[in-house]
Amino acid sequence: MVAPNGARKGHAEHPNLPLTTEAIAADALACKSAGAQAIHMHVRDADGRHTLDVARYLAATEAVRQLTGPEFVVQITTEAVGIFSPDEQIAVVRAVRPEAVSIATKELIPDPSAESAAADLYRWAHEQRIAVQHIVYAANEFDHLLDLVKRGVIPGHRHSVIFPLGRYAVAQESDPAELAPFVAKVRDNGGAERFDWWVCAFGAFETASLVAAAAMGGHCRIGFENSFINADGSRAGSNAERVRDLQAALCGIHRPRSSRAQILRALGRPD
Repeated sequence: MVAPNGARKGHAEHPNLPLTTEAIAADALACKSAGAQAIHMHVRDADGRHTLDVARYLAATEAVRQLTGPEFVVQITTEAVGIFSPDEQIAVVRAVRPEAVSIATKELIPDPSAESAAADLYRWAHEQRIAVQHIVYAANEFDHLLDLVKRGVIPGHRHSVIFPLGRYAVAQESDPAELAPFVAKVRDNGGAERFDWWVCAFGAFETASLVAAAAMGGHCRIGFENSFINADGSRAGSNAERVRDLQAALCGIHRPRSSRAQILRALGRPD
């Protein structure tokens, strides 16, 4: 999966960061050609700022699908970035009705008073067979997720999680060793029978972290949202270059290419 833009970076950080609907769609096509099978998509407003605008999400989703074809998977996000409330996050998912969405539980449920509305969203998304991926920034957040599942706030037996490495590290530099507590949590709570897990990684060790994840059975999300740096330390010119860099690094790990249905399942679509 490619994450081409994120919520925070702009052209000051990289001139080829895709911010408009047209640029996101063109980037998705280039990344598909490079080997990506899905996109983790943020949209921006007219001033290039992160937004959860429904019309922009719908337009970007349609533009990506028009260029990439029916097999490519489109995942939106409800990332709050300290701006959007739980109600606004819920509203965008219900209005867009995406095939896949990533949600940070700690943003959707910042306190117990938000649990009821979140439970309604999770239940509705499960009924609609929307693939919900849970963003878990720290190992203790995994415990919160397990509690929500146990109490039925989040329905279903299998779940998709993504671990952003380096998010809280000095200078946001990831380290493959950060995987250890996350993988242990997965292993100790049902393993692959219950969890499909993904990794994204900030900074210069993005590729190395993703290779480590793939070697342990995880799935990879790569792109300018998290890093501009290739495995050899060079600065990538495009998201497609980052995808090709990862493809080359994964050449010794023999895992079959997934189908669209398998990707959606790994992203949380209910069976």
